[in-house]
Amino acid sequence: MDVRTCLRLVRRHWWIVLVTLMLTVGSAALVTVRTAPRYVASVTFFVTAPNQGVSNAYQGELFLQQRVKSYADLLRSDRLAQAVVADSGLGLTADDIQRRVATSTEPGTVLLRASVTDTDQTRAMRVTEALSAKFVELVKKIETTSDGKAGPTRIEVVGGPRVSASPVSPQPNRNLALGVLVGLLLGVALAVLRGMVDVRLRDAAGLQRATGSPLLGDIPFDQGAKAAPLIVGEAATSARAEAVRKLRTNLRFVDVHEPARVIAVTSALQGEGKTTLSCNLAIALAEAGWRVLLVDADLRRPKVADYLGVDGGVGLTDVLVGDVQVGDVVQRWGDKSLLVLPSGSTPPNPSELLGSKAMADLLLALRESADIVVIDTAPLLAVTDGVVVAVQADGALLVTQQGRTSRAQAAAAARSLHSVSVRLLGCVLNMAKVARADAYQYEAYRIATTSPASVPADRATAAHRDDQGLHPAGDRTQELTRLPR
Repeated sequence: MDVRTCLRLVRRHWWIVLVTLMLTVGSAALVTVRTAPRYVASVTFFVTAPNQGVSNAYQGELFLQQRVKSYADLLRSDRLAQAVVADSGLGLTADDIQRRVATSTEPGTVLLRASVTDTDQTRAMRVTEALSAKFVELVKKIETTSDGKAGPTRIEVVGGPRVSASPVSPQPNRNLALGVLVGLLLGVALAVLRGMVDVRLRDAAGLQRATGSPLLGDIPFDQGAKAAPLIVGEAATSARAEAVRKLRTNLRFVDVHEPARVIAVTSALQGEGKTTLSCNLAIALAEAGWRVLLVDADLRRPKVADYLGVDGGVGLTDVLVGDVQVGDVVQRWGDKSLLVLPSGSTPPNPSELLGSKAMADLLLALRESADIVVIDTAPLLAVTDGVVVAVQADGALLVTQQGRTSRAQAAAAARSLHSVSVRLLGCVLNMAKVARADAYQYEAYRIATTSPASVPADRATAAHRDDQGLHPAGDRTQELTRLPR
């Protein structure tokens, strides 16, 4: 994983870094507030040796340094602690004294430092004074020979005792700085880890790698899409509508030598927006002057009729079982060259019905009656209906939702199509997050006061054709060809 990938993961999961930083800084502040102030009193001893007992300066130096190490242990001994307790009257035990005392030596010197840490400034000073006095007495007593003469070493107090004027702990600035540093490091690590274990599709590159097919479009997330899913009216000038038009252009140029006239729109899972995209794609194609037929082949959960506001009681199912003729149930939608074939009644055997010869014959007839047939099918991983329909189409368009579909699910959906030799035209990343700069650029460029309805139909049709390089056979100003009865 390179640095750019790590930065992208951190940017994607910035909230993890922020929450972690807030928690660590808050913890550091809480510890700082709840920790009692501690003061340190210190005293410095100097170890010397009389001339007698030492043959030369070098040996005397080594001897004193060894003595200093021994005296450091003696400062924290039980005997000295008990002597301090007996004479100080501070109400502390020998264990309390030993826990408060710390010693240190300067390498290469004969200086010995003792410090006492306590939450009470006065008590720290009194313990240090008693400790230094008793330590000098104890060393003198130990070093005195049996005949009453002074020993080879002597202890002198050369510094202190003195106590710090301000607490040595807690240190708010240090604690908060440490909290910020730990929070940033931990937050970045968690963000990167979250990104590494996240199997959901987050960008177009991941979708292309998972499916092995080109990305034909990414439809931006639109807050108003739930209330107004179709790209008509005010939504016709939105960034979502423009993305659908880009998809229309890319779809028509996937293969100019073998254009797909019957397109199955499917998804890996339910609720990824395939039905909405099917309707909007059909509307966009009809706006370009093409004769478009939208078929609702999701016989288990049909939604096309609800989205377009047409009667869905009779439709594809009734045509396939021979109850009605297709020309009697196809409905024109709006003032565009868009025909809709709803799903009809719910059958007990959707897969068998969609894979029947009647369905193959119907698609053949629809192909001759319309320029483009868009078929909304069932999700691929839920049931086999989508694969059954896609096999009979010229190609399939796979819709996935950013942040919901996993890479494994998208790959499984693509494999289910490839396993039956379905031509996967490409993929669409739905509800994608668009960079703020891109959204601003689109809003700055588009003319809000101009809507498709205000452009004359003949000029709009010609403009769309010239823009996309589309040259369908026949005159688009003529009435739509009547479907077979």
